[in-house]
This record gives sequence, C-alpha cells and structure tokens, in this order.
Amino acid sequence: MTEPADPAPLVLTVAPNGARAGRHDHPALPLDPAALAATARACLDAGAAVLHLHVRDANDRHSLDAGRYREALAAVRAAVGDGMVLQVTTEAGGRYHPAGQMALVRELVPEAVSLALGELVPDAAAEADARAFFAWLAEQPVQPQLIVYSGAELERYQALRAGGVIPAMPHWLLFVLGRYAAARTADPLELLPFLVRHEAGVPWAACAFGPREHACTVAAAALGGHVRVGFENNFLLKDGSIASDNAALVAQAAEAAQALGRPLATANDVRGMFAAPKNHE
Repeated sequence: MTEPADPAPLVLTVAPNGARAGRHDHPALPLDPAALAATARACLDAGAAVLHLHVRDANDRHSLDAGRYREALAAVRAAVGDGMVLQVTTEAGGRYHPAGQMALVRELVPEAVSLALGELVPDAAAEADARAFFAWLAEQPVQPQLIVYSGAELERYQALRAGGVIPAMPHWLLFVLGRYAAARTADPLELLPFLVRHEAGVPWAACAFGPREHACTVAAAALGGHVRVGFENNFLLKDGSIASDNAALVAQAAEAAQALGRPLATANDVRGMFAAPKNHE
C-alpha cells in the first residue's frame, strides 16, 4: 500500500488593515508604521508567514505612495527580520488607475505584490501595457500574486496566460469570496466555481469577506489551498465575537491548519515557491 504524501505546508497570510476600514471600525486597526510593525510581530508569532500591506496618506486614505511604503516596510522589517514575506498591494481603492498601480511596483520593486487582474487589465485595450508590465515583472525578484474575483475572471486569467499577456513566471492566485458590501458576505461554497476551473500547477489561496471568514479558511485549507485572514476582510472570530486584534484571527486559522494536519509554512517556504528562475515555471 502506498503511503500518503505529507500534506503541503499552508501559507498563512494576514491582511491587517486594507484600503477602507478605519479606527472607528476597530480601535486596533493598524494604520501607521509603528502599529503595522507591532501587528506584524504579533501575527508572525501567531503563525503568519506573509504580511499583506496597505499604507495610508496623512488623512488615513488608501495610498500607493512609494515613500510611505518604504517607511512602513522598514518599520515592519525591523520588527520581524526575515520571518515574514512582505507583500504590498496595488489596489486601486477608487483612487488609482493601472498606470499608477504599475508605476508603484516599478519604483518600489517589493519582495512581493498583489495584483488585481480586473484592475490592471480591465479590457482588451489595456493588454499591451499589461503585457509589457508583466514581462518586466517576470525578470524581477518579486513574488506576484494575481487576484481574481469570480470563476469567469479566472477563465480570463487563463486566456491572458495562453495569449502571452501573462508570461511564464512563478506566481500564485488569490480567490476572493464575497465582497465589501454587507449583502455579499462570503460562503465556503463560493470556492467551487474557482476550483472547477483552476488548472493544476499554480498555487492558490483564498480570502473571505464577513463573519464566515473562518469557515471559508477551513474549507480552503482542507481543499489544498492557502489562506489569508485579517481585519481587511473581517473583524469577527469564529464564535461571532469581535477579535481583539489581527493576531487572534491568525491564531484560530493556525489552529484549524493543525487540526487538518497541515503544517504552517515559513517565510522561507514561501520564498522557495518563487526560487526558480523567473522566466521558467
């Protein structure tokens, strides 16, 4: 009888703030570099290997300012060393267009970046600029994560890969369940349209909006995916009580991974996913 393979380590990402929430939503929402650094340290200790980072401007509005990112990244790196992969966002947040989003990545050249496919390549007219950007990205020491919001958008991602707009390069996907609107809180069944379309060979993770974040986390982990939790998407623990901080959400996700028999990935495990030459998958 063949012995079962060891379960793949689970990459646990924390998204501690997002583009829209404020301290009126939760007093422990980290917005400034010092608070982000303290949050990162607590979440690393709770089991997170990746920090998904947003920064704000002087009025606490979502920002893609490279200088603000450098300040925040330096503070976080001082707190966690190499213990976390630091992933910046290019989210439009209602303020930025594809040119500005891509310009941030070119200027910052971060360790890791999340890229919403529908924002960077909204239509066929945007494909030429996206092709040039992704070709450049494939040659950089940057870990890209491509975000898709539906099964149909996943099919478009596959078409862009087949057409060479997205070149062969190590990357992973993020499946988003639910939406910001309260009427679209996530449900684990939302994973199915993604999974029936997903092509083997590209790692995937899931994040979920609303009070069923933990149920979605467990489903994704059980089905072989990775997970992202945090105040960007949800403030509630699995029992419905308000989480004291981001680390509490990370801790319960780590506990679920343990129950499923999946060890937690380290930051170096994540870096190993992207260790191949960037022009080969």
